[in-house]
Amino acid sequence: MLDSAELASRLDFATAIAAEAGRRLASLRSSGRWQEPKILGDVGDNAADGYLQGAIFGRYPDDAVLSEETKDDLERTKNRIAWIVDPLDGTKEYAGGRHDWAVHVGLAVDEKPVLGVVALPTIERLMVATTPTDGEAKVELLGTGGEWPEAFAPDAGCAGDAPLRLVASRSHTPDWMQKFAEGMGDAELVPCGSVGFKVSMLMFGKADIYVHKIGLKEWDTCAPEAIARAAGYTVCRFDGKDHRYNQENARNDELVVCRPWLKDRVLEVLKSVGA
Repeated sequence: MLDSAELASRLDFATAIAAEAGRRLASLRSSGRWQEPKILGDVGDNAADGYLQGAIFGRYPDDAVLSEETKDDLERTKNRIAWIVDPLDGTKEYAGGRHDWAVHVGLAVDEKPVLGVVALPTIERLMVATTPTDGEAKVELLGTGGEWPEAFAPDAGCAGDAPLRLVASRSHTPDWMQKFAEGMGDAELVPCGSVGFKVSMLMFGKADIYVHKIGLKEWDTCAPEAIARAAGYTVCRFDGKDHRYNQENARNDELVVCRPWLKDRVLEVLKSVGA
């Protein structure tokens, strides 16, 4: 439905609004006006959501939108084109003054993620990607902040005998996660917040595997999945099947993102530990 030229135009738009939402969120936090973390998180969530939805409906009024911060309208499922956004992914990290939070702007066409932008405002970076049906996938890293490599390398192995690195939640690591790490050769846990930031750790060579079982929604995964796929990483469910987007039930449990040569081993170990 969207050719490469139209998708490229939408990517420019998505990149601009994700970056602007990130700037607004950073400005709100640095103002010091809201000292209570929960209030700051609520203000950030709603401010970014209002901006993103206004921008999207102003530019593409015929598209559907699914956002974490707005009551869902299931009429969206009748539309083949749906913007799927998380205005502030990692609200606790944002409100707590940390760096590991993000803005997600994703686009799904016919239930597949075809465009993704993840803005990482604190380190002044954006990951952007498209996966058109009539051309090659494209992924790019924008910005100059932070000590991040300039290219994605999904096929790279670990240096020497270094253990695999497994991205994990800062606040909750279930029992099966530790067993999974052991089954992957005593993988090193790399704790951080935000799904988008976790996926960025793989993209930038700071981790090798990200697995999550319960609690994710489409807005958590759509933009990061589009980016990871375009960069050549494996993205699937625990059974190896693809995720589908713009569904009536927006839950999107069982996420695997890993280097492609690790896929079979990751799925096997997940099964063996009962995940």
